[in-house]
Amino acid sequence: MIIDETGDRKKGNRTDYVGRQYLGSVGKIDRGMVSVNAYGVYDNITFPLMFKVFKPKGTLKEDDQYQTKIELASEIITELIDFGFKVELVLADSLYGESSSFIRTLNKYQLSWILAIRNNHGVWMPSNQNVRANKWCKFNREFSNQTSEVRYIREIIFGSRSSRTYWEITTDPETMPDNSTSFVMTNLTVTPNQIKKILGNLYGLRTWIEYGFRQCKQELGWTDYRFTQFRVIERWWEMIMSAYLMVSLNTQPFLSLQLDKEAEKERIITQSSSPLHSQWNHQNRWKSVLNNLRLIIQPILLLWLLSPWLDIFPNSLLYLGFHELIQAVNQIQPFYSSA
Repeated sequence: MIIDETGDRKKGNRTDYVGRQYLGSVGKIDRGMVSVNAYGVYDNITFPLMFKVFKPKGTLKEDDQYQTKIELASEIITELIDFGFKVELVLADSLYGESSSFIRTLNKYQLSWILAIRNNHGVWMPSNQNVRANKWCKFNREFSNQTSEVRYIREIIFGSRSSRTYWEITTDPETMPDNSTSFVMTNLTVTPNQIKKILGNLYGLRTWIEYGFRQCKQELGWTDYRFTQFRVIERWWEMIMSAYLMVSLNTQPFLSLQLDKEAEKERIITQSSSPLHSQWNHQNRWKSVLNNLRLIIQPILLLWLLSPWLDIFPNSLLYLGFHELIQAVNQIQPFYSSA
């Protein structure tokens, strides 16, 4: 699970809960709305879990109760656990890594976590103990496209080791570039030698949150609304998240979870033998599935767009053709179980 926040710039004063705050999308403080989001990652496929809107103090309504982003994130963790989600690992940036209350929530549910921390992160320890850094070790950072690059990792030890360990990860141990150097802490219970091999790749999964934000905003229209009331905006965002989840559930990794090998083989054979749109994409990627789902719903949308004109210029053959086309589209094997 990845916890992060996304913000969108909004001009004017009419939209609820717009205030001057840090917006990650523009990298500065500006007027806008911010939400705390939780995404899951399974086999390099992101899927949305939950979001909550952050309401700045100056924008609160009469019945509102102020909650910090940390409190919202902790609430998300609690609600997901109560829903029955099994969380293998929680990733988050330094806003949450520097919050003892958020870490207490994770520990309460005995979750494993890797959290970013600031490079000046402080740890209480006895006066007779020191901070020391171990030697840099190389590891291969594996990417989803099957490529890899060399990275460097070392442990920072505050006094004596505890269940919480601290690490630096970088592309260049000599210059420590800001945009490719991370400071993280984790409660993963593996040996130092083992963690050096897995920590960088596990923490690298956090970049998938940016992929999720980009698809929500660029492909699904997260910010394409003209509403001013919070409840309506929230409903719009729920629709976007639902669409995102539907696409994710149609990807190959999730299909493999729901269908046995024989059923999946039969579905692929049936679909591949059926005449499909020339723009149908057979690749097993999120955007490929989005493309195909859009093609599937096009006949219905086009029929409803033409229906008013067909009332003026009746054309029974065109109507019949649309219905035959829609019937043919409905024969495409379902992408996910209805159970």
